[in-house]
Parts: sequence; structure tokens; C-alpha cells
Amino acid sequence: MLSSPIDLLWVLLCAGLVFVMQAGFLCLESGLTRSKNSINVAAKNMADFSVAALLFWLIGFGLMFGPSAGGWIGAGLFGLFDQLPDEPHLLGFVLFQVMFCATAATIVSGAVAERMRFGAYLGLSAWVSLIVYPVFGHWAWGGAWAPGARGWLAEMGFVDFAGSTVVHSVGGWVALVAVWRIGARAGRFPADGPPPVIPAGSLPMAMLGALLLFFGWLGFNGGSTLA
Repeated sequence: MLSSPIDLLWVLLCAGLVFVMQAGFLCLESGLTRSKNSINVAAKNMADFSVAALLFWLIGFGLMFGPSAGGWIGAGLFGLFDQLPDEPHLLGFVLFQVMFCATAATIVSGAVAERMRFGAYLGLSAWVSLIVYPVFGHWAWGGAWAPGARGWLAEMGFVDFAGSTVVHSVGGWVALVAVWRIGARAGRFPADGPPPVIPAGSLPMAMLGALLLFFGWLGFNGGSTLA
């Protein structure tokens, strides 16, 4: 894995493309929300990336890719305890995985746009980045870097390429639970008429976001080959 400089260069390039997806989410969601809330939505996208990247570096990467404890959780390679070797190929892999974690956290933001307080949303992002994503990720991808036992799902034959379940499905399930708990918008479904139209703040901004997501997705899947 990442055995040559060209492999490392490829993964770093793809990590940059995945980072572009953060800009895509920001533009898409702030463009599709009402103008009065667009700044709040954009700030949430910026903040959740910062929270996810920091927590995954400190704790999440070790929980996900550290030496497996019974196939359930990683027990090493924690940045918080300076356990990440100063080795370019490992650090390139860490950077790529940081982008995956940030994407899983950001998926939730569109579902709760305009409907969740800033502090509560950051708490949810921290919970996903620190616990939900790394632990489930270990079940499916544990052992991908550190030698030893794999995650229990992988041992049963579970295969996930490019995060179709580990990233996208996990983010989607968290988003579903969040909107279920929040409930419908006040006045969204009146008893005496059709639902009112909620106008988008900037459709051109939203379309720019969609194009950025298309572009960044090339790195998401291409980089998952790790070579």
C-alpha cells in the first residue's frame, strides 16, 4: 500500500480532489437554502470540516485503522499520543482518510440545513467524527493499514470500495435520525393546503456546488485504489 512515490503522489492528488467536495457541499447547500440562512449554512460546512479533521487526526484514525482489538475497535496510531510515525506514506494515507471522515460528517449538514443550532450541529459533527464513523469504519476497513486482525464485518466477507457504506450510508443514516428527531419545519405541511414553496437563495451557486461535487468525486473513487 502506497509503496512508491507515484502512489503517494496519486493519493495526495486525490485527497485534494476530495477536499474540493467540501467546497461543493458548501455552495450547493448555501445556494439551495433561503438567503437569510445562507451564511449560517456556509459557516456550518466550514466548521464541520475543521472539527472532523482535528478529531479524526487526534483519535478517530487510531480507532479506525489502529491494531484491532477483537475486530471491534482500533487500539493504536492515535495522533493525540504522538503514535503516528513520521513516515510520508502513512501520513498521506491519514490525510486521504481525513477527507473521507469530513465528507461523512458533511453529508448530515444538508439534511439539517436551517433547522439546527450551530452549537448542536458542531456537537453532532464531533460525535460522527470521533465515534460513529471511526468505529463502523474499523468494522469494515480495520486492518487496512496496521497488521493484525481485520474488522469483524470484513472477516465475514463484507466489502466496501470507496466508502459506499462506510462514508455515504453512515452519513445518510445519521442524517435520517437527525431529521426524524428534529421533525418537520413549522408551517411546512399545513392542514388546509399544499406545502408552501421554500425558495432557493441562489440557484447558480447551487449548480456550481453540484459541478464541484462531480469533479471532487473523481478523487473519491480514484484515490480509493491507493495506487
